[in-house]
Amino acid sequence: MPHFSIVIPSFNAAATIRDTLAGLQAQSCADWEAIVVDDGSTDATRTLVRAAAATDARIQLVQNPGKGPSAARNFGAMAHARGAVIAFCDADDIWHPGKLAQLRAIFRQGAVDGAYGQIGFFRASPADASVFSTVPPQDLSIAMLLGENPVCTMSNFAVRRRVFTASGGFDEAMVHNEDLEWLIRLVGGGARVTGANSLHTYYRTSVGGLSTDLDAMRAGRQQAIATAAGFGVVPSAASHAIHHRYLARRSLRLNAGRTYALKQTILGILRSPRGFFSPFRRGGLTLAGAVLAPFLPGPLRRTLFSR
Repeated sequence: MPHFSIVIPSFNAAATIRDTLAGLQAQSCADWEAIVVDDGSTDATRTLVRAAAATDARIQLVQNPGKGPSAARNFGAMAHARGAVIAFCDADDIWHPGKLAQLRAIFRQGAVDGAYGQIGFFRASPADASVFSTVPPQDLSIAMLLGENPVCTMSNFAVRRRVFTASGGFDEAMVHNEDLEWLIRLVGGGARVTGANSLHTYYRTSVGGLSTDLDAMRAGRQQAIATAAGFGVVPSAASHAIHHRYLARRSLRLNAGRTYALKQTILGILRSPRGFFSPFRRGGLTLAGAVLAPFLPGPLRRTLFSR
């Protein structure tokens, strides 16, 4: 029985799935199985996964009976996973070789139910990553999630299988911020989630993916806020400001329009200047980037902000 079950939702991922699987095979901890849940791909995704599975029995391909990443993750985790710990990975992201070994050490601490690490953001190659996420020292809380979610992506999260099952899984009607809404339910239900201040995941900042639809992400956050209210937690003005800052920084990184970052920056400062500029360096750099972006040529914006 493998210790880790890695669930990979995939849809038309032929351009990236081989690199994702190679990242798993490069892990220093080899005690895993990978469940690639195909969501009706029309490209060569299934062919590539079958080829990988033919040479590595730890990899299997299954078909999503539902539709969308939430249904795919639920199906892989609840119907196929055998490991004690489920680790999620998207089909365009890449793991650091030491990730599973570090997670195994974390989960040996019996009180830990979920864990995540640091993310490096890249476009072409993980070696290009020069921007990295911040991992707070304290356990994950709903209040933190309503600000700038430090987990960032499900590719960066692992959870005990029994805890995931007890949570009920992802809301399959959601396609944006479904991970945030589930994390709020997970933490609100009493799960202890801790972060490791070491690099775990390389996140591909490709324009055009679900996570780049920033306005839809804001709409999905409203459902997450409603879930948080059920646990008695309401986002503060500072949390709203931090979230606007997050959207501004993400839009700069994704080169998502000339003025979007400036709009989010203004909204964040109006909500809570103290929240937006906490810490000052993060808020100050976001403001500077948002003000400069509308006046910079597209190629220069990509060079400055997308790494």
